[in-house]
Amino acid sequence: MIELGNHNRLFILRDTRVGLFLGDGEGNEILLPGKYRPEHYETGDEITVFCYLDNEQRQVATTLEPLIVRDSFGPLQVAEVNQYGAFMEWGLEKHLLVPFREQPVPMKKGEVHVVYCYLDPKSSRLVASARLERFLDNRELDLVPGQQVELLVYRETELGFEVVVENRHKGLLFRDRVFRQLKTGDRLPGYLQKIRPDNKLDITLEPLGYRKLEPAASRIYEALRQSGGMLPLHDKSSPEAIQEQLQMSKKMFKKGVGILYRERKIDLREDGIYLLPASSEA
Repeated sequence: MIELGNHNRLFILRDTRVGLFLGDGEGNEILLPGKYRPEHYETGDEITVFCYLDNEQRQVATTLEPLIVRDSFGPLQVAEVNQYGAFMEWGLEKHLLVPFREQPVPMKKGEVHVVYCYLDPKSSRLVASARLERFLDNRELDLVPGQQVELLVYRETELGFEVVVENRHKGLLFRDRVFRQLKTGDRLPGYLQKIRPDNKLDITLEPLGYRKLEPAASRIYEALRQSGGMLPLHDKSSPEAIQEQLQMSKKMFKKGVGILYRERKIDLREDGIYLLPASSEA
C-alpha cells in the first residue's frame, strides 16, 4: 500500500522517459519524476520517497523532504493567500492548503503558523488546519509526572505558552516558569510537571526536583545553563547590561545571585558568574 502524506519504501519497477515507476509489491504504482532520479540505481532497488498529489491531483513521489508529514503538527510559513485559502510552504513544489474554514484567524503571507497535516476524507487530498484543538486529545494519557516529553510551541496566552506534547496532547508552560525566549514553532524538550484532574497537562522545561529556587535565582540559573555555564555579569555590572541579558532589575539580580551562591550552585569571579560543575549536571 502506498500511503499519501508519508514516506514510503518502494521498489523501482521500470525506467521511462518521464521518470521511474515505483511499486509497493502489491500491484500499486506511483511515478517518481525524472528530475528526482537517484544518481545510481537499478531496476528492483528499494528507494525511500515521499508521496502526495501534484498540481493535477495525480499521485506522485518525490525525494524532496517535506517540513511536515501526515498526521503531525509543524510550523509552516504562508506562501500565498487566494480565494481558496492560505497555501503553506512545506518544502515541496506544490504548496499545502489551509482552507479558510481551518483558520481561527485569517492568515497572511509571510506569517508562520503551527498547523496539523491530514488527509481530507472528502477530497482525499492532503490539507492542513490551524484549529489544533480538533486534533489534540487529552482523554487517554500514557504519561507520568517527571517524564521527558517533546514540545511544540503553538500559541502564547496570558498564562503562558500552549504546547503540543508528544505530537498528540495539549499542555501549558506557565509564563512564570519560562526563563528563555520562546516563539511559535519552537520545538524543544520538556517535562511533565503535573496531570490535573481534568487531564490538563502542566509542563516545565526542567526536570522535576531540578531546582526549587526563588524566581530571580531560577532565571539566572537557567540563563547560566543556556549560555554554557558562564555569564559576564557581576555586582559592578550596569543595570542596563543586566536588564538586556536577564530582563530583571539589578536589585533582583543581586538577590538571585545571593541565593545561588548560598546554595553553592555558582562561583563568583572578577569576570562574571560561573555555574559549578555539580549544578550544571543537575
